[in-house]
Amino acid sequence: MAKISKNKAAARAAFEGKANLTVEEAVALVKGNLKAKFDETVEIAMNLGVDPRHADQMVRGVVTLPNGTGKHVRVAVFARGPKADEAKAAGAEIVGAEDLMETIQSGKIEFDRCIATPDMMPLVGRLGKILGPRNLMPNPKVGTVTMDVKSAVEAAKGGEVQFKAEKAGVVHAGVGKASFDEAKLVENIRAFVDAVNRAKPSGAKGTYVKKVSISSTMGPGVSLDVSSAVAQ
Repeated sequence: MAKISKNKAAARAAFEGKANLTVEEAVALVKGNLKAKFDETVEIAMNLGVDPRHADQMVRGVVTLPNGTGKHVRVAVFARGPKADEAKAAGAEIVGAEDLMETIQSGKIEFDRCIATPDMMPLVGRLGKILGPRNLMPNPKVGTVTMDVKSAVEAAKGGEVQFKAEKAGVVHAGVGKASFDEAKLVENIRAFVDAVNRAKPSGAKGTYVKKVSISSTMGPGVSLDVSSAVAQ
């Protein structure tokens, strides 16, 4: 049996028997039991009553967290000419066309968000098997296929979070850093839950949000009272 460190054992003991907390209680519990030597990310997981294998039950969207993510987001943009210049001026780390496609095909992916102008999609489409599973494929539904490259780059760097339901109907994302004030984390969590609620697909039947839980990168998770997680 694997040996559990003192820190992990202490954290588990602190979380023991605690469930369905208000957002405020859960954030306080997570922040009060941080053990890592780095600024952990506070993560949210939402179990939804959907089967994403059916097109009418797919949950996908984007939300700008009111207090940002605290994370430096590296942005890659597929664009040419003036739009490429616009992307660079807006702060995109990587801008290119065929050269960027070749870099990605070689297995080098040094970005967290990928944006493309519509005319570049035939090129980007060849990368579907690489970018798709990593949730990096540009998509007009979440504003990453656009002629307004400047706004898309600024949004990505300004706290915008994309979300997509995985096979089991789970949506997860980072909603801030553990160093954030409790009130800012609470606000971010409610904004994220609200966005997922608004993205409810037409094919969803029965209970849509089954469970919501939060954790820090290295810590245990705790479930929230779903009604408390809805924006007040």
